[in-house]
Amino acid sequence: MIGAVAFGQDLPTNPEPGKCYVRCKTPEVWKNEDVTIEVAPAYKKIVTYPATYKTVTERVLIKEADQRLVVVPSVWETKTVTYTGKEDANSLRVVKATFSPDSQVIETKAASAVWEMSEKAPDCESSDPNDCRYWCYKPIPAKFVTVSQTVLKSDASTTKTVVPGYEKTYTKKVMVSGPTTKTIDVPAVYGSIKKIVLVKDAYQEEVTVAAKYKTVTKEVLVNKGGLTTWKEVECELVNNTPLPINWNLGSATLTSAAKRIIDARLLPILKDGVAVAIESHTDSRGTKANNQNLSERRAQAVTNYLISKGVNPSQLTGNGLGESKLTNRCADGVSCTEAEHRANRRTTFRVVNQK
Repeated sequence: MIGAVAFGQDLPTNPEPGKCYVRCKTPEVWKNEDVTIEVAPAYKKIVTYPATYKTVTERVLIKEADQRLVVVPSVWETKTVTYTGKEDANSLRVVKATFSPDSQVIETKAASAVWEMSEKAPDCESSDPNDCRYWCYKPIPAKFVTVSQTVLKSDASTTKTVVPGYEKTYTKKVMVSGPTTKTIDVPAVYGSIKKIVLVKDAYQEEVTVAAKYKTVTKEVLVNKGGLTTWKEVECELVNNTPLPINWNLGSATLTSAAKRIIDARLLPILKDGVAVAIESHTDSRGTKANNQNLSERRAQAVTNYLISKGVNPSQLTGNGLGESKLTNRCADGVSCTEAEHRANRRTTFRVVNQK
């Protein structure tokens, strides 16, 4: 029955097990043309400038130079003597044996395959129940049982730690030189007077204000698209596939490393002409509204980068889901490590049918 319904829906003939198929269409090709218009004319205006001044300072003698005798007292020096207050020693600490978990996997049922229709894509706008779906001859994976084990990681041992001693000091004073007298020159005392002088008198000049222009970009259709066809894709690509971009906390900016990942993982798929849905997520830190906005900006950043690399916008949809689909326990109010929060700051993609 599954096979009969599949071919009744105009699905691909001769499908292969483990393969999925999506409906594609040739995109419309547009180009941008720039038109420049004058939005404000050129004109002249007169600008006046006030007179400018500067303050000049002149130095004048207030008191003449003199001399005086002073007594120079004895000079003493403090010396510090160091001695050992306590000698170094050692301390021993026992390091207990450690263990690590291990496991052995046993196959309990072999792999098989079956036809299966996907659920309607959540972002589908068509009212036809057969749109936004695809048929997959989906493999049924083998079943396995994992048996847990414990193995010795490291045996008990001891470590030696140095217990440092310490030193103490005492001080004593010694005379460096006895008392003397010396003559000190008392310098003359000067003051200053200020006066304001004219640097440049007031003047005027004519200034030409340039005209203002604005460039408007319009889109022109080069080739009309719309031809539909079926394309074969790997089945894992019709599910949400991780795009391992390490988003910085609170950022929607693509790093050089993130762009290299997109070039390697996503561009080759899009060059085959298929359409891709991009979803971005955040961790739970911050408000739900801010996280929703941040996830949408992250999805848009990936979409904009792909368009800049020549991908047709009709092949792309981008959605932000904020903190609504966390991959672990790290919801609001739960204490988590930075690595656990980073696992929620993710972006995924999946291949979808084109309308």
